[in-house]
Amino acid sequence: MATVLGLRNIAFEVDDLHATVDQVAAEGFELVGGIGQWENSWLMAYVRGP
Repeated sequence: MATVLGLRNIAFEVDDLHATVDQVAAEGFELVGGIGQWENSWLMAYVRGP
């Protein structure tokens, strides 16, 4: 939650977002929403840890 102290967001650049999402899902993380695309320029995804 936004009112809780601690690390809230962190970003990583990866070569293959779809493969990375599959890999972290296998490790227990869940995709929040879907994979988004911004103006045909880059992809992004939010994941939540176990």
